[in-house]
Amino acid sequence: MGFLTEEELAKLSGAESLFPSPIPVQSLSSDEFMPGPQTPKQREFEARIKALGAKLAKHHGVSRRKFFKTSAGMAAAFVAMNETYGQMYEVAKGEATNPELAQARTDSLKNQFVMDMHTHFLRDDTPIRAFVAQRETVGKAGWNPTLVGKPQTIDDLKFPNYFKEMFLDSDTKVACISGSYSVDPKFSFLTNDMKFDAREKINSQSGTRRMFAHAIFTPGWVGWLDAIDEQNERIKPDSWKGYTIGDNTNKHLSKWPFRLDDEKLMYPFYEKLVKAMAKYPDRPGLKNVCIHKGLFPPSVEAQFPQLLGYCNVDDVGKAAKDWPQLNFVIYHSAYRWIAGPGGTAQNAWAQLERTGRVDWVTDLADIPKQYGVNNVYADLGQIFAHSTMAEPRVCAFMLGAMIKGMGADHVCWGTDALWTGSPQWQIEALRRLEIPEDIQKKYGFAPMGAANGPVKTAILGGNNARLYGFSPKQQASLQNDKVAYYKEIYERNGPDRSNRAYGYIEKA
Repeated sequence: MGFLTEEELAKLSGAESLFPSPIPVQSLSSDEFMPGPQTPKQREFEARIKALGAKLAKHHGVSRRKFFKTSAGMAAAFVAMNETYGQMYEVAKGEATNPELAQARTDSLKNQFVMDMHTHFLRDDTPIRAFVAQRETVGKAGWNPTLVGKPQTIDDLKFPNYFKEMFLDSDTKVACISGSYSVDPKFSFLTNDMKFDAREKINSQSGTRRMFAHAIFTPGWVGWLDAIDEQNERIKPDSWKGYTIGDNTNKHLSKWPFRLDDEKLMYPFYEKLVKAMAKYPDRPGLKNVCIHKGLFPPSVEAQFPQLLGYCNVDDVGKAAKDWPQLNFVIYHSAYRWIAGPGGTAQNAWAQLERTGRVDWVTDLADIPKQYGVNNVYADLGQIFAHSTMAEPRVCAFMLGAMIKGMGADHVCWGTDALWTGSPQWQIEALRRLEIPEDIQKKYGFAPMGAANGPVKTAILGGNNARLYGFSPKQQASLQNDKVAYYKEIYERNGPDRSNRAYGYIEKA
């Protein structure tokens, strides 16, 4: 079952029941936490995008669903976002009404290097069957016509659909398969071996380096340090990832939470990584310690108060200072306010207006100055999607704070897809988003600039390429590999982005 209880699941619907807007109309979650309810602003956005889509689709003589699969349909979604939240996203005049103009913009950016180092799919034998039950409910209710009368499986969250959503329906060029683990091993999204099998499958078929993969490390588990050496040799991870919370999927089973600055427990692990960097110079990403932080709102804290001290970032600075040879990449940018009662993006905005801070993102952004370090990085997985769709001003503030405190070269692209569907809408959102002038002036933030300007180019791909040693020559090789070949055929025959989200939403 994972973290969500039967009582909580009864309050949820499958995310496939969402109106298939290019941008999700409601916050959603995986099996790890409760999603927040649709906000009044999200309801307003949904009404606007439905009306605007119907009007423009009729004008072009196509169905609304088909229109939303086009570049003009994507632009229309950001027009509706601006009408709902204020001028936050750049949309050229006529872009939503002129398909040729919209497609020209899309074509001008499609070769931009996007390296998404935070993605997921589910293993074939996953026991997280609630996803299947939710999809069956959606089909029987007729909310999603493509599911009516169709026996439901969990395949949409598995590898084949992952490949389509990531590499055919988005501008993503390179991705990292991430994972989570549980004390009960069958609840791990993917085992380390499963991730590396998928990595090898894509890379061998493409003839290039399209896919990277983390290995999970589990401090405190019997034999965990010995496993580091064995897996570095056998499955050759591109980097390592851990959860200081101990067990994120089944928090009630968490037996071994840990702190990054625990000298007795963690420093021997860091020492092993430094030695591995010298032994395996062809894997420069071994210096990257990727750490899940945040996603721990007050509603979850109330259930698991003993885990709170392991989920914030007050253990990051000392570890980074003591181990300058390593990089500490903080996943989700430690964003605390994510979902559930008392933990919404609206709460984050209220806190921001009151204090000028957002838990625990501001704390992360302060670490370089506080500790005098330059080896701490912020990953945008989940944080960007949820704040963008629920409260774009919070999203803009957090980006501004991280760029100011850590540098634009220390903010890294990750989407946490597939939960929010194809990552293309997130890519488009970052390309178009600008920090409002009033927020820039109040907090001393610089503008992020153009979609293909230095700041957004670095965030979308340049920073991850540097962290993982992915050279310009390797990037150029992707333009003529098998994946590029298949994508060209796919687009020539009419792309079919589903605009579908996966996981859970709160019932109306």
